[in-house]
Amino acid sequence: MIQKISLVIIIMTLIVFTSCDDSEKNKYETTKLDEVVQKVEVNKVITKQEVLDIQNIWSNGIIRIGKVYTEKGDYKTEAENHINALYGYNLGKVLFKPTLASETQFRLTKEGALSYFVGHNENFSEDHGFAINPWINIRWESIGIKIEGNMAIAMGNYYFTPADGGEDVKVEYTFAYTKDEDNKLRIIMHGSHLPYSPNNK
Repeated sequence: MIQKISLVIIIMTLIVFTSCDDSEKNKYETTKLDEVVQKVEVNKVITKQEVLDIQNIWSNGIIRIGKVYTEKGDYKTEAENHINALYGYNLGKVLFKPTLASETQFRLTKEGALSYFVGHNENFSEDHGFAINPWINIRWESIGIKIEGNMAIAMGNYYFTPADGGEDVKVEYTFAYTKDEDNKLRIIMHGSHLPYSPNNK
């Protein structure tokens, strides 16, 4: 009888210790999970410098497309690489409103964006290839960058210097950015417009 009671006590003690161990283990794992989630969230917070960096990369990409075109290289592939590297088509729909478009003002596909940059697409006959103009310099003039966690919006003017030595072309822009699962900043909205002129009524 004493042996049976002792066995029951031992079993109950093991159950209690096991429960405590599981509880501590779960608590530890939950804490570690929270730390990982917090780390991911912190990494996905966008900084102003990241926005400025991607604007500079975008400019260099547009200038590069024009240079490749001028040198009779594969400018279409260069433009495709530019879009794939910077725009968020891997995340879903990108809102793209190019400057010089009136027939198809809003482009919701990668094909539409590519056509605007390089032209030669019968589905967008108005496009002559903005990026193959070509340009030798693009200067950004920001009026503000608004950041909310994993979303950033930038607005202002950018100025395009033609390679033929003409005057800079002033254009208004609004771009929105987010980070993908690889923590890479992506353009998810591209809005570009010529400034209003009271003479163009």
